[in-house]
Amino acid sequence: MAGEPDRHKDLARKFLEIRAYSSSLIASLSDADATVQSMEDASPAKWHLAHTSWFFETFLLRDHVSGYKAFDDDYAYLFNSYYEAEGARHARPDRGLLTRPSLEEIGRYRAHVDTAMTEAMGGFSEDLLDLVVLGLHHEQQHQELLQTDILHLFSCNPLGPAVNEPKPRPAIIESSMNWITGMNGTQSIGHDDIGFAFDCEGPRHDVILHSHAIADRPITNGEWAEFIADGGYAKPDHWLSDGWAWVRNENIVAPLYWRTRDGEMEEFTLQGWRKIVQCAPVRHISLYEADAYASWANARLPTEAEWEVAAQNGLPGTGSVWEWTGSAYRPYPGFKAAEGAVGEYNGKFMSGQFVLRGGSVVTPPDHLRTTYRNFFYPHQRWQFAGVRLAKDL
Repeated sequence: MAGEPDRHKDLARKFLEIRAYSSSLIASLSDADATVQSMEDASPAKWHLAHTSWFFETFLLRDHVSGYKAFDDDYAYLFNSYYEAEGARHARPDRGLLTRPSLEEIGRYRAHVDTAMTEAMGGFSEDLLDLVVLGLHHEQQHQELLQTDILHLFSCNPLGPAVNEPKPRPAIIESSMNWITGMNGTQSIGHDDIGFAFDCEGPRHDVILHSHAIADRPITNGEWAEFIADGGYAKPDHWLSDGWAWVRNENIVAPLYWRTRDGEMEEFTLQGWRKIVQCAPVRHISLYEADAYASWANARLPTEAEWEVAAQNGLPGTGSVWEWTGSAYRPYPGFKAAEGAVGEYNGKFMSGQFVLRGGSVVTPPDHLRTTYRNFFYPHQRWQFAGVRLAKDL
């Protein structure tokens, strides 16, 4: 049974809007800009554009549209990410070696998929329309990753090129930090099955919170500079053992993209090198750094349950940076991965990573929810990640 006509029309419009936004993100990039891979954690912009198209082509057009002809049979190998059920794929660390297909050819691939999807969606069942929604949120995740990955790539260039035209200065924090008394006792977190959510956001379940407080804003660059000046990166006092080993082995002395030039502190941004704004939220820090700062400040990181309950009650200052929590990325009680290849989407990554909450300046606004669980390994910091403090009462 096909989905409701109004839903099809709305979703078709949303599909084209999101797909067009992805293309707009690479408007200033050359083919070379979009091809190079700066580290294993990052992927080329060209690969992001192709992989998100592969998702729709594979899980919707190939599997559910009779007579659909793939744009190029080789793309199934080139642009699969980690779906074991879909077979062999090009190695992730070698994505930057794909000088071909060209950026122009990937553009034709996207147009081919867009046309086929637009023509086919009118006959999709409700279940297939739900899969389209999943694909769109998947693409929005890659819109954010594309920007963080090209930022890292351009930071490696001595010319310090800008990705975007200069924009207004980052979010400014004008108030001193205050503490919000958190809810305690039995509380509920997790998605309530109304609207879209990734499978890892549910099921909704009860948690027990103990007396605590949570800061009313993230930590700023200026406050982080005080941590540095007090020997934050030079003394092991506040660091986890793995974190201190990481600091020593990698010679970490400041957040990623910070440097001193002509006596002034600068950070690399999507607009190129800019003077550090002292009252803007600190970003591009790892879980190790966030945890060390919290210890230095006689506080701790919030748990993801504390963060979500606070967000349900209007936690201020969110959305400028992803905020590290002290919670490991593990399944909620009763979690079950979906059947088939799409079941590989989140569940198999629930090992060795920590949860971040809140969203950042490069997260599409309509992609976020209070239940959203982002997750990265504790040493990773090329994402727009910052920190908000909590403490026991």
